Amino acid sequence: MPRDRSIRSILIIGSGPIVIGQACEFDYAGSQAARSLREEGIEVTLINSNPATIMTDPVTADNVYLRPLTKQSIREILERHHIDAVLPTMGGQTALNLAIDCDKAGIWNHYGVKMIGVDINAIETTEDREKFRLKMHEIGVGVCKGETATSFLQGKEIAQEIGFPLVIRPSFTLGGSGGGFVNHPDEFEKALTHGLHTSPIHEVLVEQSILGWKEYELELLRDNIGNIIIICSIENFDPMGVHTGDSITVAPAMTLPDTVYQEMRNLAIRMMNAIGQFAGGCNVQFAVNPETDEIIGIEINPRVSRSSALASKATGYPIAKIAAKLAIGYNLDELKNAITGTTSAFFEPAIDYVIVKVPRWNFDKFEGSDRRLGLSMKSVGEAMGIGRNFQEALQKACQSLEIKRNGLGADGKELTKQEDLLKSLQNPSWDRLFHVYDAFKLGIPFKTIHKLSRIDKWFLNQIEELILLEKEIEKYTIDTLPVELLKTAKEKGYADRQLGHLLKCWESVVHKKRNELGIRRVYKQVDTCAAEFEAQTPYYYSTFARENESIVSDKKKIVVLGSGPNRIGQGIEFDYSCVHGVLAAKESGYETIMINCNPETVSTDFDIADKLYFEPVFWEHIYDIIEHEKPEGVIVQLGGQTALKLAEKLEKNGIKIIGTSFEALDLAEDRGSFSSLLKENDIPYPEFGVAEDAETAVELSKDIGFPLLVRPSYVLGGQSMKIVINEQELESHIIDILKKIPGNKVLLDHFLEGAIEAEADAICDGENVYIIGIMQHIEPAGIHSGDSYAVLPPYNLGDLVIKQIETYTEKIALALKTVGLINIQFAIKDDKVYIIEANPRASRTVPFICKAYEEPYVNYAVKVMLGEKKVTDFDFNPKKSGYAIKEPVFSFNKFPNVNKELGPEMKSTGEAIYFIKDLMDDYFMKIYSERNLYLSK
Repeated sequence: MPRDRSIRSILIIGSGPIVIGQACEFDYAGSQAARSLREEGIEVTLINSNPATIMTDPVTADNVYLRPLTKQSIREILERHHIDAVLPTMGGQTALNLAIDCDKAGIWNHYGVKMIGVDINAIETTEDREKFRLKMHEIGVGVCKGETATSFLQGKEIAQEIGFPLVIRPSFTLGGSGGGFVNHPDEFEKALTHGLHTSPIHEVLVEQSILGWKEYELELLRDNIGNIIIICSIENFDPMGVHTGDSITVAPAMTLPDTVYQEMRNLAIRMMNAIGQFAGGCNVQFAVNPETDEIIGIEINPRVSRSSALASKATGYPIAKIAAKLAIGYNLDELKNAITGTTSAFFEPAIDYVIVKVPRWNFDKFEGSDRRLGLSMKSVGEAMGIGRNFQEALQKACQSLEIKRNGLGADGKELTKQEDLLKSLQNPSWDRLFHVYDAFKLGIPFKTIHKLSRIDKWFLNQIEELILLEKEIEKYTIDTLPVELLKTAKEKGYADRQLGHLLKCWESVVHKKRNELGIRRVYKQVDTCAAEFEAQTPYYYSTFARENESIVSDKKKIVVLGSGPNRIGQGIEFDYSCVHGVLAAKESGYETIMINCNPETVSTDFDIADKLYFEPVFWEHIYDIIEHEKPEGVIVQLGGQTALKLAEKLEKNGIKIIGTSFEALDLAEDRGSFSSLLKENDIPYPEFGVAEDAETAVELSKDIGFPLLVRPSYVLGGQSMKIVINEQELESHIIDILKKIPGNKVLLDHFLEGAIEAEADAICDGENVYIIGIMQHIEPAGIHSGDSYAVLPPYNLGDLVIKQIETYTEKIALALKTVGLINIQFAIKDDKVYIIEANPRASRTVPFICKAYEEPYVNYAVKVMLGEKKVTDFDFNPKKSGYAIKEPVFSFNKFPNVNKELGPEMKSTGEAIYFIKDLMDDYFMKIYSERNLYLSK
């Protein structure tokens, strides 16, 4: 059946601000779906309240509504536009819940809008735990023994009948919120009460525990005539008991016998057919008893899921793109040349490499948080590694995490206390993977590691092999190491830096040696079909083999460095900048090369840049790609602190940095040099000092005066930043910082109590400056800018203050010889403006200003960086009507017992935008009074 021609306009519902459990993978899906539908000539209208994403950019849809995700907003859109259909499957749980609410309110029916990509019955069957359980019984799919409870008494009765251990799973929640394992009766009452309160319909499923079973996921697509294909099988490294979002996952499944896989495949198809006959994507999760191979259905999601993004990047099969086309009537066999550029969409991907995803956590931001992993997801992002074998992919994923490790081990940071290791193996936390490695290195028996962790023996064997290889390498020096042993280590993913640690020499010595021996990276194509058909996808990963598939063109090229895995302080807003950087460089006639390792983002979609290298944003990988491609230069100022930290090495190796020079970037980070620059330009700043130990800090405090803002240098998101009021607090905090970040300098700034905080973003070409926006924070200085409500333009700064901000912004941008973007933060006290800091790079607030003023500032800035344009060449025309408010969004519900007080260290996971016409608006008055009341307490 060809596409449904009656559908001429579609509404896509987004997922809202980033929260733990629902992150930018849905913005990736929504963006891809919008592009897919527009290819068909369909008018796409999009609603999402998240300003940080490319999804809410004019390049994505015909009509973008940055509005709250409510029934009222939906009604207003339907009044203004003739919408034929709504696609709610690209916006995670938020979009599905809103679609259900609108259906119950009769909104879709009233406006003649049909739901595509899923149906209401399918959503309710899969989200309502009791309906799901009954449906699985009906079709002969095994499920855990259990029943749903809607009251405390009912829950206790079910628990008594089933017996312990148990699992509690609330209905209609995301990221496993409110769920957990209950091993003993005395824990049950508290867990049941929490689960019932977490569920929006006050319902939980109480079921038998299958803790320790193996866990798998299958990604499916179905068309209108019932053709179903399996896109990818994903195996969880961690057994049942850890939420899939917090689990290390591997694709394709490594330890699944074909007989069990075929049975699982049949069950998944039966499950998808049973919940409804919609055309679109589906994610199915299974548990397998490692002793008997018994299969149990855990859950089914009739939408694009977190794993869909991973499966898309793992296979090169664009699930959201194809799901959107199926939703408008196409069948799989009708979508010709849709995947590799030569094959139809009606085939199951085959891959000749291994994918490993490792989550990224931010527990340090939530002091006192329970770091154990369970049914409720706690990770804030993820990194993905691609290799020819599991070990190579695992090492690359670990190198991508940016947690001051060089891969899995071989860096001298092993935990050596046996008691702590045994406890960690049995109680999974964020670092259990590293502790499995440490346990083998310490000599803990294989049987003990397996018994405590329940991790499959095959995976444990793979890690044990690495330890044996390292012991062999350590017998040699760099000069005596056999060539084959060096080659083997590189094939297993070891970084030069890790080998340098083992061989007691510098990373550069290892790099030089292996190049002399001809042990060099080659680049393989992610082609979806294991080279069975010709492919034209410009999507590559590195490995150590003979044949290279990445052909270097003679065009002038630009490399854009991505921002790696999401974390608090560096999120999707930097991916927004990277995507626009790629598009601007393309428009300027360059071949664009993207390097990033985050599977959730739009920048790692293979049709954004001319070439995508899905590689760690890690020096060795970056350098080898640059040596291979020989670009004109590298853009570092769009990828947050991740890309910026590589600027020094690029400079030292004679690689051109596009835009602001390394010297200027470094000067802005070096507090002493930066303050000298401010002094020379007669710009006020708070008294400050730099210390390397607690004793020096205490001495400095006597001159600067308390209260002090204390922070380590070269960090993001206000990490370890604190306001101290006496010598005892200062000493304690300095010791804590140096324990976490040894060898780092610590900055001490006199804290201006009661000051108003503001920030400005600008574009500079080295001679001319244009301020794109000035934002005023509602909270006074002392609350991190990422956690503050901020208003664009300022709501009560007088002309005198605004003039100072404008003057200082221009002076600093020119003094730093900025070429591109710059963000400057200010504290204002008694109408005097002080400089807190300057960042000559893309900031967290740039996408917000772009959306509020409807101007493509990143595009302009990149053209300035490339030397294609001057600031004066652009016709700036911001649409200024009323005010835009940036609203921070938190995920404290994942950490119920932590201190929720806000301070200099950033804790928000995302943001929303809210527009008001004037300052008498109820929303503004409410948050203004609430925030000031909160802070006064």
